Amino acid sequence: MTDDLHSIPEFASRHAPQGLLRLPPGEDVPLTPRIRRLIDTPAFRRLSDVSQLGLVRMVYPGAGHSRFEHSLGVYRVALDFLERLASDTRFAGLVTARQAECFLLAALLHDIGHYPYCHPLEDIALDSVIHHEATARTAITEGPVAAALADDWNVSPQQVADLIEGRVDTPGERALSSMLSGPIDVDKVDYLARDSMHCGVPYGRNFDQRRLVSSLCLNASGDRLAVTEKGKTAAELMVFARYVMFSEVYWHHAARSATAMLQRAVYDLENELDWGLIFSATDEQFASHLLAVGQGRPAEGLVRSLFGGQRQLYKRVGQYSLLDSPAVYELVARRPYEWLVNCSTRLAERIADKTGEVVASHDVLIDAPPVKLEVQFNVDVYSSKANTYRPLGEVSPVVRTLAREQFDNYVKRVRVFASPPVANAVAQLDLDELLTLVAS
Repeated sequence: MTDDLHSIPEFASRHAPQGLLRLPPGEDVPLTPRIRRLIDTPAFRRLSDVSQLGLVRMVYPGAGHSRFEHSLGVYRVALDFLERLASDTRFAGLVTARQAECFLLAALLHDIGHYPYCHPLEDIALDSVIHHEATARTAITEGPVAAALADDWNVSPQQVADLIEGRVDTPGERALSSMLSGPIDVDKVDYLARDSMHCGVPYGRNFDQRRLVSSLCLNASGDRLAVTEKGKTAAELMVFARYVMFSEVYWHHAARSATAMLQRAVYDLENELDWGLIFSATDEQFASHLLAVGQGRPAEGLVRSLFGGQRQLYKRVGQYSLLDSPAVYELVARRPYEWLVNCSTRLAERIADKTGEVVASHDVLIDAPPVKLEVQFNVDVYSSKANTYRPLGEVSPVVRTLAREQFDNYVKRVRVFASPPVANAVAQLDLDELLTLVAS
């Protein structure tokens, strides 16, 4: 396998590049002609105009980087992973050069189906919403991307799409799938550091990426990634980096206010929106379409507050975590989005009754951890001295809670947001009691 791997043009290009792209903060991404042909397809170029962090940039102005940049970064990390594992005899015996090429393509194309704000839209589970994995399969198996794969690669488009979706059978394929989506994967290694850099915060860059990659190995069964003891500290720091990035960036209260506003607007406008346009849109096209469709409808205020001339986010009037408010949290967390809408409508009615103010149903929004859970950090640590594998949570008291308990419970909070006029009125009420009443 090792000789075959080194014969892959993309692997060889690391040391004798035929072309380079420079990414912040100074990373060189080696390009071969066939990789360049893929990134020049319309489907991939569209990612230049789709934000990596979406509404987070309303809080962190520097977070304007694109899915295009991230995808190239993930591809570069995938080359790092393969170079490290090429020297692992078990990996070499399980993974063919063709499968390794498929992994590189999956890393490069894993986000090609992303449309603007697709993650918050998927969380509300509307019938009209197609998950980005499905739109990725279409982009990969049809049109210019499929043609480029057929012309230049010994890999079928369906194989690439299957690997992205985790549809794998053999131990080698399962190992590659875990490298693409798992506790330690090429996606997380790139986005934690890249998002942190663009947001101007240190949280996602405080783990030793080189040390982590150099410690990669396979688990006892040979079908998932593990780390050697020398990578334990780097893995611990990655766990904490992910925790803090979710807590302070991805689930920042202002970013979640914007997210709650967007979700409610799209929920209310579902039947009027052109979903075919949305699934192939850029950020600007999405915003223009939402503004046009929302005009004259109850959701217009929400849309204009997000994408109009002047930003006006809803105010946080209540916040509940599993640690501080377990009763309320467990009542509301991981409920279907339609339930949250109905609950927020009842809450708006209660607030109107208590204050005597006019409170529309969309003046009060409940944001809660969604039904879908994040990937757990259950990576194994290999001790060469004892020739044993143990879960990181067993050998690291630093990350035991975050590695063993449900990650979402500690980084995602239940919040209540209200339009600015209503927020002032809510300040005089016992919101905890009202929310408990309408959620029970």
